Amino acid sequence: MNRCRNRSTTAIAATVTALAVLTACGGGEDSAPEADGKPVTITFWGWAKGTKETVDAFNAAQKDIRVKFEEIPAGGAGGYAKISNAVKAGNAPDLVSIEYPSLPEFVSQGALKDIRLPEEVKGKLLPQAVELTTLGGKNWAVPFDAAPQAFYYRKDLFAKYGVEVPKTWDEFRAAAEKVRKADAKARIATFFPDDPTTFEAMVWQAGAQWFKAEGDTWKIDTTDAATEKVTGYWQDLLDKDLVHNDVSFSPEWTGSLKNDSTIGYLGASWGAGVLKGTLPEQSGKWAVAPMPSWDGKPASGMLGGSTFAVTKDSGHAEAAVEFATWMATTEQGVKARIGSGTSSAFPAATELRPVAKAAFDAGYYGGQDIYRLFDEAGTSIRGGWAWGPTTGTTNTTIKDQLGKVSDGSTTIADAVRAGHEATVAELRKRGLKVEG
Repeated sequence: MNRCRNRSTTAIAATVTALAVLTACGGGEDSAPEADGKPVTITFWGWAKGTKETVDAFNAAQKDIRVKFEEIPAGGAGGYAKISNAVKAGNAPDLVSIEYPSLPEFVSQGALKDIRLPEEVKGKLLPQAVELTTLGGKNWAVPFDAAPQAFYYRKDLFAKYGVEVPKTWDEFRAAAEKVRKADAKARIATFFPDDPTTFEAMVWQAGAQWFKAEGDTWKIDTTDAATEKVTGYWQDLLDKDLVHNDVSFSPEWTGSLKNDSTIGYLGASWGAGVLKGTLPEQSGKWAVAPMPSWDGKPASGMLGGSTFAVTKDSGHAEAAVEFATWMATTEQGVKARIGSGTSSAFPAATELRPVAKAAFDAGYYGGQDIYRLFDEAGTSIRGGWAWGPTTGTTNTTIKDQLGKVSDGSTTIADAVRAGHEATVAELRKRGLKVEG
């Protein structure tokens, strides 16, 4: 065990991308079907809506692979800790759900297998999604969905207050001022202090690149012009009380949507299902618009998005990849996931967007072609963004500090700075070279 760990550390420091490919410590050959003719049984852990229905559909569609599904808490709510502990204990499932921001951390810890995704499969997927799952020149997960940003708004209240849907961030500020003037209790949107990924998606959209691997060194830069622009912008909105400051998906946030004191939501493509499931009584009142950008041209970061990864000790990696690929790249898989009613997954497989559109009832949005909007947003996701191998440390630190912004004891800039310092310290603790 120690020998494997030492080899992994050496590989991490030496690789040209500064991310180790830990194949030497990642299990043996893929398993063939059971010798007695029985189907191969694989285990799968996940939490997204519609996952159980997807597993049931796969099991009913063929007899060679049986999938045993266990629902676990969402990644940041304990799911990732459960996966990590299972890997360390040697009893991890074959396949796990991992969001893009957390994938490099699992790779760097040697928890996953390189799945050698075929070129014909990668060719079906959004290039930005493939880029985020390709580390050290190897494929570590099958992308399921992409999550381009979008702006959800109450079209009835925007009309009532005479507010135009903003196309730029300057227009968003002006609209926020108009909303507050029209109704002293109403705000155009909410800043989520508990969710650094929402803030990071906006930084990503602005053109920042926090993590960059050069040679055997990680370059960390959270003080570039794009980051400082976004940080200053949101600090100003909070200081002027132009947006709410509530925990995401909390009773306070949901209550503000129900009583019309929050009339917009800066989210992602999957937010369409969130609103539909959370506020069924507001059907027909919501619409979706492109995310405001700094120059009015289409631009997006990515907020979340999920992948399927094979754990290092899986004895059935080939079957796990086959199931993951079925979920991500077949019409049956996408229909099963979205057919649960509240999932608005935006497939990374570009040819399956029409399938997803047909499976999701857009009546909640007045029949608006929201998938066309998501498609345009998906193509505008900025390339070049990379997540670092210590996302847990980065985001936990930023989250802890953002929670103090509301009482004035710290600022968003302070939170980002603290995240930077904690990230650099953690990388050095792991023996990695760092600049920043």
